[in-house]
Amino acid sequence: MNVEVTPLPGIGVRKDFVLRTGRRVGVVTTRDGRIELIVSKSDDPDACLASLPLTADEAGTLANLLGAPQLVAQLTEEHRDLPGIHTRQLPIRAHAPFDGRTLADTALRTRTGVSVVAVMRAGQVHPSPTPDFTFTAGDLLVAVGTAEGLDNALRILQNG
Repeated sequence: MNVEVTPLPGIGVRKDFVLRTGRRVGVVTTRDGRIELIVSKSDDPDACLASLPLTADEAGTLANLLGAPQLVAQLTEEHRDLPGIHTRQLPIRAHAPFDGRTLADTALRTRTGVSVVAVMRAGQVHPSPTPDFTFTAGDLLVAVGTAEGLDNALRILQNG
Protein backbone atom coordinates (compact mmCIF):
# COMPACT_ATOMS: atom_id res chain seq x y z
CA MET A 1 0.00 0.00 0.00
CA ASN A 2 1.15 3.48 -0.77
CA VAL A 3 1.07 5.77 2.27
CA GLU A 4 0.97 9.43 1.34
CA VAL A 5 2.63 11.88 3.71
CA THR A 6 1.33 15.43 3.48
CA PRO A 7 2.86 18.28 5.50
CA LEU A 8 0.19 20.53 6.99
CA PRO A 9 1.97 23.88 7.47
CA GLY A 10 1.52 25.21 10.98
CA ILE A 11 -0.49 22.13 11.97
CA GLY A 12 1.55 18.95 11.61
CA VAL A 13 1.46 16.06 9.15
CA ARG A 14 -1.19 13.84 7.58
CA LYS A 15 -0.39 10.24 6.64
CA ASP A 16 -3.08 8.35 4.75
CA PHE A 17 -3.77 5.69 2.15
CA VAL A 18 -6.60 4.74 -0.19
CA LEU A 19 -8.88 1.84 0.72
CA ARG A 20 -10.16 -0.51 -1.95
CA THR A 21 -13.49 1.37 -1.68
CA GLY A 22 -11.76 4.59 -2.72
CA ARG A 23 -12.06 6.31 0.64
CA ARG A 24 -8.93 7.48 2.39
CA VAL A 25 -7.97 6.54 5.96
CA GLY A 26 -5.20 8.21 7.83
CA VAL A 27 -3.77 9.89 10.86
CA VAL A 28 -3.09 13.56 11.49
CA THR A 29 -0.36 14.21 14.03
CA THR A 30 -0.24 17.81 15.15
CA ARG A 31 2.84 19.76 16.18
CA ASP A 32 1.65 19.70 19.79
CA GLY A 33 1.40 15.88 19.75
CA ARG A 34 -2.35 15.43 19.27
CA ILE A 35 -3.36 12.44 17.14
CA GLU A 36 -6.51 12.21 15.05
CA LEU A 37 -7.79 9.23 13.07
CA ILE A 38 -9.46 10.51 9.89
CA VAL A 39 -11.59 9.24 7.00
CA SER A 40 -11.61 11.42 3.90
CA LYS A 41 -13.58 11.51 0.67
CA SER A 42 -12.09 9.53 -2.20
CA ASP A 43 -12.15 12.48 -4.58
CA ASP A 44 -10.96 15.11 -2.07
CA PRO A 45 -8.44 14.06 0.59
CA ASP A 46 -8.86 17.41 2.31
CA ALA A 47 -12.60 16.81 2.85
CA CYS A 48 -12.82 14.90 6.09
CA LEU A 49 -15.89 12.67 6.47
CA ALA A 50 -15.07 11.65 10.03
CA SER A 51 -12.40 12.26 12.61
CA LEU A 52 -11.66 10.72 15.96
CA PRO A 53 -9.20 12.31 18.38
CA LEU A 54 -7.00 9.75 20.14
CA THR A 55 -4.73 9.95 23.15
CA ALA A 56 -1.24 8.49 22.72
CA ASP A 57 -2.34 5.42 24.74
CA GLU A 58 -5.45 4.98 22.60
CA ALA A 59 -3.41 5.30 19.40
CA GLY A 60 -0.94 2.73 20.72
CA THR A 61 -3.71 0.32 21.65
CA LEU A 62 -5.31 0.70 18.23
CA ALA A 63 -1.94 0.11 16.57
CA ASN A 64 -1.47 -3.04 18.66
CA LEU A 65 -4.94 -4.26 17.71
CA LEU A 66 -4.18 -3.77 14.04
CA GLY A 67 -0.51 -4.78 14.01
CA ALA A 68 -0.31 -7.80 16.30
CA PRO A 69 -2.76 -9.97 14.36
CA GLN A 70 -0.73 -9.45 11.18
CA LEU A 71 2.47 -10.50 12.94
CA VAL A 72 0.78 -13.53 14.50
CA ALA A 73 -0.74 -14.53 11.14
CA GLN A 74 2.66 -14.31 9.47
CA LEU A 75 4.32 -16.42 12.16
CA THR A 76 1.46 -18.92 12.09
CA GLU A 77 1.87 -19.31 8.35
CA GLU A 78 5.61 -19.80 8.74
CA HIS A 79 5.02 -22.52 11.37
CA ARG A 80 2.24 -24.21 9.38
CA ASP A 81 4.41 -27.22 8.54
CA LEU A 82 5.61 -27.66 12.14
CA PRO A 83 3.02 -29.82 13.93
CA GLY A 84 2.34 -28.82 17.51
CA ILE A 85 3.86 -25.34 17.22
CA HIS A 86 1.45 -22.45 17.76
CA THR A 87 1.69 -18.65 17.86
CA ARG A 88 -0.46 -16.54 20.14
CA GLN A 89 -0.83 -13.00 21.47
CA LEU A 90 -0.52 -12.70 25.24
CA PRO A 91 -1.57 -9.37 26.77
CA ILE A 92 -0.04 -7.54 29.70
CA ARG A 93 -2.94 -5.90 31.48
CA ALA A 94 -2.81 -2.95 33.86
CA HIS A 95 -1.98 -4.03 37.40
CA ALA A 96 -1.17 -7.57 36.24
CA PRO A 97 1.66 -9.29 38.13
CA PHE A 98 4.22 -8.57 35.38
CA ASP A 99 3.20 -4.99 34.52
CA GLY A 100 6.45 -3.10 35.15
CA ARG A 101 8.56 -6.26 35.43
CA THR A 102 11.00 -7.90 33.04
CA LEU A 103 10.75 -10.88 30.73
CA ALA A 104 13.32 -12.62 32.94
CA ASP A 105 11.01 -12.18 35.94
CA THR A 106 8.35 -14.27 34.19
CA ALA A 107 10.67 -17.25 33.59
CA LEU A 108 8.22 -18.18 30.81
CA ARG A 109 10.64 -20.29 28.79
CA THR A 110 11.77 -22.26 31.85
CA ARG A 111 8.26 -22.66 33.28
CA THR A 112 6.35 -23.32 30.03
CA GLY A 113 8.75 -23.87 27.14
CA VAL A 114 7.19 -20.82 25.43
CA SER A 115 9.38 -18.25 23.65
CA VAL A 116 8.42 -14.60 23.43
CA VAL A 117 9.48 -13.64 19.90
CA ALA A 118 8.23 -10.03 19.87
CA VAL A 119 6.39 -7.42 21.90
CA MET A 120 3.92 -5.00 20.33
CA ARG A 121 3.87 -1.69 22.17
CA ALA A 122 2.14 1.48 21.01
CA GLY A 123 2.28 0.39 17.39
CA GLN A 124 5.95 -0.54 17.52
CA VAL A 125 7.28 -4.07 17.21
CA HIS A 126 10.11 -4.98 19.57
CA PRO A 127 11.51 -8.19 18.06
CA SER A 128 13.41 -10.76 20.13
CA PRO A 129 13.08 -9.01 23.49
CA THR A 130 16.03 -9.60 25.82
CA PRO A 131 15.58 -10.89 29.38
CA ASP A 132 15.84 -7.32 30.73
CA PHE A 133 12.94 -6.07 28.54
CA THR A 134 10.41 -4.44 30.91
CA PHE A 135 6.72 -5.02 30.22
CA THR A 136 4.14 -2.26 30.38
CA ALA A 137 0.35 -2.48 30.57
CA GLY A 138 -1.03 -2.67 27.05
CA ASP A 139 1.87 -4.69 25.66
CA LEU A 140 0.98 -7.66 23.48
CA LEU A 141 3.53 -10.44 23.63
CA VAL A 142 3.82 -12.60 20.54
CA ALA A 143 4.72 -16.04 21.80
CA VAL A 144 5.50 -19.38 20.16
CA GLY A 145 5.11 -22.79 21.78
CA THR A 146 2.79 -25.71 22.29
CA ALA A 147 -0.91 -25.09 22.92
CA GLU A 148 -0.49 -26.27 26.52
CA GLY A 149 2.59 -24.10 27.02
CA LEU A 150 0.81 -21.03 25.67
CA ASP A 151 -2.19 -21.67 27.93
CA ASN A 152 0.17 -21.92 30.92
CA ALA A 153 2.05 -18.77 29.86
CA LEU A 154 -1.21 -16.83 29.72
CA ARG A 155 -2.12 -18.03 33.23
CA ILE A 156 1.30 -17.01 34.54
CA LEU A 157 1.06 -13.52 33.00
CA GLN A 158 -2.42 -13.05 34.43
CA ASN A 159 -1.90 -14.57 37.88
CA GLY A 160 1.85 -14.58 38.55
